[in-house]
Amino acid sequence: MDPGLVCCESEVIQRAYEDPVLLKDIRVLQTLLQTEDKYMPRHSYFTIFQTDIKPYMRKMVAQWMLEVCEEQRCEEEVFPLAINYLDRVLCVKVIHRTSLQLLGAACMFLSSKLKETCPLSAEKLVVYTDNSIGLQQLMDMESLVLHYLRWDLSAVTPHDFLEQILSRLQFDVNQYDRLKRHTQTFIALCCTDCKFMLYPPSMIAAGCIGAAARGLCSPEGQLDSKLLLRLHKITHIDVDCLRSCQEQVEETVSSNLMSLSENSPKTPTKSDDLNEQPTTPTDVRDIHI
Repeated sequence: MDPGLVCCESEVIQRAYEDPVLLKDIRVLQTLLQTEDKYMPRHSYFTIFQTDIKPYMRKMVAQWMLEVCEEQRCEEEVFPLAINYLDRVLCVKVIHRTSLQLLGAACMFLSSKLKETCPLSAEKLVVYTDNSIGLQQLMDMESLVLHYLRWDLSAVTPHDFLEQILSRLQFDVNQYDRLKRHTQTFIALCCTDCKFMLYPPSMIAAGCIGAAARGLCSPEGQLDSKLLLRLHKITHIDVDCLRSCQEQVEETVSSNLMSLSENSPKTPTKSDDLNEQPTTPTDVRDIHI
């Protein structure tokens, strides 16, 4: 066989690396801080706009979306961006609870196209809903999301601030990767919780970094005040607001860990592994009251 015809492509998906030029340029951070408000939900839509969707429904669909992203090993940015689309659409379009999962699937479909090297396929998303939606429904909802977002998809999320802030805190190299991974997990948990909906992405990122650093680097909290001051200098967010956000992040993480321990499953079997995939939240599918 001609060696020139041998396919050398690897199944390993190549990930982009952080550009040191962009990280060191303060203008990038300033632009993010100036534009983040543009991509935030306008209001808490549960009380003044959406009549059929309740906070627990949004949380269930968000957790399902997170499970799908984790199962498919999506880029960390895909899930927060999809939640941003979901909240922004729910601020301007009345959605019935039976269409909420369809909306979530369409938002993941779009965010993966923007952030992934190999985007999520429509067929896989249909399967993850237990085939409760069809391909044409997903395509139609995708078009509606684009319409209501006015094709403005490059939203600012907490992940956009993560490297910008961490690179300026100058943590030890050995701590940096662990701190980043923990912070990414905390950001994902915050995206599933409605109480963080109206928090600026920069505040969520800073609060998650503070919570992660406290758990990994300073369990007793000796560095809390110094770290908060450094985060304040970087983001220009009030120290008391940063402290409050960090405390709420820690509460959210603790409650999630507690619920996981209470609902710890039995020892998994081979059949469990075959059946274990994110499925449709039954409380928000085909319910008519």
